[in-house]
Amino acid sequence: MVKKVLFIDSVHSALQERLEEKGFECHLGFSLSREEILNAIDQYFGVVIRSRIRMDEELLSKAANLKFIARSGAGMENIEVPFAEERGITCFNAPEGNRDAVGEHAIGMLLSLFNNLKRGDEEVRKGIWRREENRGLELGGKTVGIIGFGNNGRAFAQKLAGFGCQVLAFDKYAQPEESAVARSSSLEEIQKEADIVSFHVPLTAETHYYFDEAFLQKCQKPIYLINMSRGKVVKTAALVDGLKSAKVLGACLDVLEYEKFSFEQLQSENLPKTFRELIESEKVLLSPHVAGWTHESHKRLSTVLADKIIQKFAQ
Repeated sequence: MVKKVLFIDSVHSALQERLEEKGFECHLGFSLSREEILNAIDQYFGVVIRSRIRMDEELLSKAANLKFIARSGAGMENIEVPFAEERGITCFNAPEGNRDAVGEHAIGMLLSLFNNLKRGDEEVRKGIWRREENRGLELGGKTVGIIGFGNNGRAFAQKLAGFGCQVLAFDKYAQPEESAVARSSSLEEIQKEADIVSFHVPLTAETHYYFDEAFLQKCQKPIYLINMSRGKVVKTAALVDGLKSAKVLGACLDVLEYEKFSFEQLQSENLPKTFRELIESEKVLLSPHVAGWTHESHKRLSTVLADKIIQKFAQ
């Protein structure tokens, strides 16, 4: 039987090439509507997605012959994973593919924020030469609390290793092992000791607004906040209030609460006052959900998925 695979979103060609080498028949459906996918999904052995389409119960109920869903990325919030698994569908993701990119991006944003690089660059280009006002902070000696110690949190800890930080790692579902780059910690210890708090968790009902007024109130020191996970992990209103009160000294955000489901743009029709206050703050550094989106990770995501699919279904 020919194993047909539908590519709903574009990914690096390495995945298609590897699957076709193993006898899979790949169909590119980047322009297919949800209705067209609903009508055709029963023909396919596997699907490859990013974030354009939600693999919900309606779609999965039509997928009579589906054996795998492969998401090019780390998050799985656009897949009804329990329902898929009940139907015998294996769900693959590829956090190994972009973890180094995320770790490097977090370091880059933090160093830029600490050293006022964005503002300094803009001022020098305008002929403004302010040295004292752009005096920076050193990362060395700071305590960094990492919440979520999977692939991305671990990679960030490894990147911090050469900076002389104390790294505290907390993960509710996987006790971080003691290592040269991080020490296993409780959430309470992070809230007591951390100078920098960095989120690397999936978006679930449990992690929605993980960072909110209550979380910040429990932090005993003013903190710098990093969010490389999903926008809705951080409650923007709480962050803005924290910036105003100086409980939050600065923030590095690759993701925003107001992103559309596809992560390709903002919900421009639904941006509250707090968003305007956020983007007007010099204490905040933003990027457009690209932490895991390097040229290298683009290919690596596909090779990681290819390895997983081939190991399970083409041996």
